[in-house]
Amino acid sequence: MPGPSQMSKAMGLLFVCAVLLTMAASGQTQSTDKEQTDSMQPLAEFHMARMIYRDGGAANRGRYGMRRGWWAIDYPEAEQHFHAGVSRLTNINMADDSHHIDLMNDALFDHPWLFAQQIGQGQWDPTVEEAARLRDYLLKGGFLVIDDFHNDSQWLIMMNAMTKVLPGYPVVTLGPERDEVFHVLYDLDALTQIPGRRHLYRAADGTIQARLEGPQKWAGIYDHKGRLMVAINFNMDMGDAWEHADDPIYPEPMTALAYRFGINYVIYAMTH
Repeated sequence: MPGPSQMSKAMGLLFVCAVLLTMAASGQTQSTDKEQTDSMQPLAEFHMARMIYRDGGAANRGRYGMRRGWWAIDYPEAEQHFHAGVSRLTNINMADDSHHIDLMNDALFDHPWLFAQQIGQGQWDPTVEEAARLRDYLLKGGFLVIDDFHNDSQWLIMMNAMTKVLPGYPVVTLGPERDEVFHVLYDLDALTQIPGRRHLYRAADGTIQARLEGPQKWAGIYDHKGRLMVAINFNMDMGDAWEHADDPIYPEPMTALAYRFGINYVIYAMTH
């Protein structure tokens, strides 16, 4: 049986090991935090930012059981093609990749434009804290684009989420006859429905047709000063139109239209 002095030495060694492990863990956390901060440093005039959210409100639950959730649908091809379109059609210096931002990350406020994908399929349900952070972002000048969600049940998911985020701010139907966002750069007078790649089929006559879950709806939320804060593409898939820009099956006019809508959104967000 070890004596008191031996036990004292052993306890001392255990204490030193515990301190060293704590310091190592702290250093690793600080290093990770710094890496995340550095990764959000601006590399261009405009960064597309994707909103990270938890599928179904449950942490670490991803699409098909994977860690990558529905928020990342169409990534990275949508960003790559949209970057090419913005660079070709405008003088905006846009980064060729997006920043992926959790709503609780302070880097959110460094990005004027936030892109949310598949919130219906992912059953987005922001926490009280996330809703408050997104509300603060939008009321301070941020711009949110909600894209690629379909059918009545997914519309309800969107409405429930935005009621948490912006209580008292109505969701209104947008149209080219009254809303500036359709005329910032391109005059978009015909609100043609933009399908996803999965909605296309080849008809008996050989033409490519689209079959979606009902008509599209362009909607949005304005602040009390008349600035559009949220653009909502319902029963459409603008991200897919970007992603499949080089797909011979996907209709080229739809990709061209999706570029124009996206560019109008970007310029509106950066100038309002």
